Amino acid sequence: MAALLKEIEDQALQLSPQERGELIHRLIVSLEGTPEDSPEAITRAWDEEIARRVADMEAGRTEWVPAEEVFKEIDEIIAAARAR
Repeated sequence: MAALLKEIEDQALQLSPQERGELIHRLIVSLEGTPEDSPEAITRAWDEEIARRVADMEAGRTEWVPAEEVFKEIDEIIAAARAR
């Protein structure tokens, strides 16, 4: 199986960027199913979410956490998971 996977990967890397993108899309759909909305509707929903989050930040409704703290917490979570 590993040899077949390597062969498929080698072939995929020979595709153009556009073809690789299409392949990625097809593989994701094969795992997750077809999206319920169109790409345009998904883009609109993300735009609305981003606008909401920016408005929350500008209104002071968002708690800011320094990146160092976030990364430290992530490192601790990963270390704990590896220790199990």
